[in-house]
Amino acid sequence: MAHISQNEVEHVAKLARLELTETEKTLFGEQLSQILTFVEQLQEVPTEGIPPTASVVEQESVLREDVPREGLSREQALSNAPETSEGFFVVPKILGK
Repeated sequence: MAHISQNEVEHVAKLARLELTETEKTLFGEQLSQILTFVEQLQEVPTEGIPPTASVVEQESVLREDVPREGLSREQALSNAPETSEGFFVVPKILGK
């Protein structure tokens, strides 16, 4: 069984910028040890000849075909704009204030 030391728990907590109580350090040490033990069990599973996969379920696209189509004209795009100038949107200045 894998075992995480108190120092390793404190190191991981420091990297994660977590402040842990002594009780939490003990609890998390036990939990992390259990996780590593489970991972060790997974290492024993024979995986030779099995291709890597992102999902065990067949994936299919639910998006429609991307087909080009006619867009808005400049006049249509600008028709609801509160302010325009020479065929462009006019927006409030945000830089250089």
